[in-house]
Amino acid sequence: MFEWSEQHKTVRQMFRKFCDQEVVPHLDALDVGEQLPYPIMRKFFATFGLGEMSLMEYEARMASLEAREAALARGEAPGADKGPRRPKAFDAQAADMAAMKALPVIELSRHVPGLVTAMGVSVGLTAGAIMARGSMAQRRRFVPELLKLDKIGAWAITEPSAGSDAFGQMHTTARIEGEGFVINGQKTFITNGPHADTIILYARLDRGGDDAAERPVVAFILDGDTPGLTRAKAFRKMGMHASPTGELFLDDVRVGMDRLMGETLDGIEGGRQAAKATFGQERIGVAAMALGMIERCLELSVQYARTRVQFGRPIGEYQLIQLKLAKMAVARQNVENILFRSFAQAGAGQNPSLTEASAAKLYCAQVTMEVCLEAVQLHGGYGYMAEYRVEQLARDAKVLQIYGGTDEIQISQIARDLLGV
Repeated sequence: MFEWSEQHKTVRQMFRKFCDQEVVPHLDALDVGEQLPYPIMRKFFATFGLGEMSLMEYEARMASLEAREAALARGEAPGADKGPRRPKAFDAQAADMAAMKALPVIELSRHVPGLVTAMGVSVGLTAGAIMARGSMAQRRRFVPELLKLDKIGAWAITEPSAGSDAFGQMHTTARIEGEGFVINGQKTFITNGPHADTIILYARLDRGGDDAAERPVVAFILDGDTPGLTRAKAFRKMGMHASPTGELFLDDVRVGMDRLMGETLDGIEGGRQAAKATFGQERIGVAAMALGMIERCLELSVQYARTRVQFGRPIGEYQLIQLKLAKMAVARQNVENILFRSFAQAGAGQNPSLTEASAAKLYCAQVTMEVCLEAVQLHGGYGYMAEYRVEQLARDAKVLQIYGGTDEIQISQIARDLLGV
């Protein structure tokens, strides 16, 4: 059974102290869009050496990939086991590392989930997509700056007519021209879009004369200032104001083969699979955000229930209020156990399937929304006021049921797996 270690608890307290000193004083400015999240993100990384730790992990991964390529070049099967296969031992260090990576997400989400979204898309999705499908040269060229937050990343797949049906309704095209490509189209709801330095952009490959619906999906690595690429200003949104979201417009954007993910047209169908793998990563990450938001709502609600007096008694003595608190506590425990399972899987060298990630995301998103709204209700009129913070968390929580695939898409994914269709 996985549990938080004393080291985890100590590190978590360090993150919490940082949030109290460096994040909480800026909550209002972040929530109204007066302050961008990136300076706080960079200070957070610098304070705890997160960039350096990410680079150490990156270099170890690159060494493994380079060794694999060298083995293939020699005609060897990399990692081939010449003896009988043995069950892989549980790697406690890998499980511990997975837990350590979740801690900053949990603590930051207690106050400003939007900052986590902006950070996760840049460091997790953008850099992760390049590590998963990029060439060795692209991994060396783009990933380190993203991991250090020297550059901000964005992951662009959604289009005005292609939300849940991201592939079926994708109209952005990349036409082969000479030694490169010409990209035209539009992307929307792109986290970090207005400010991104490095953008992973998905498009359909137009080779001329083929059926548009059958065109393979490919990915490109674009610079934010690429000629022909326009980044619109950030949208006004219901919540997650600390996470800038915007549109991208591509008008005859010309790039070379070095910007095609993987730098080759061999196996180009991998673009669709790479995107699906990223969906899984994004969905399981929602659990850590959910835990932070639920914990904070529960904490604020318990404090309020103890001190708010109505009809001569603290409201915490009334059973209806106790029911709300109990349900919040159950939700917190369930979400924490989902996270613990993901840590154990990391120790076993496993990744959650897309269906399992969908189930985790569906439950965590729904229960977070329920807890946040109950926290508002428990606070009564004060809960509707921004000063009490549960109001902001309730607004921020709603998007967990939308981005990374709506609740309806998660249900469909789970049901299709159950039915084998």
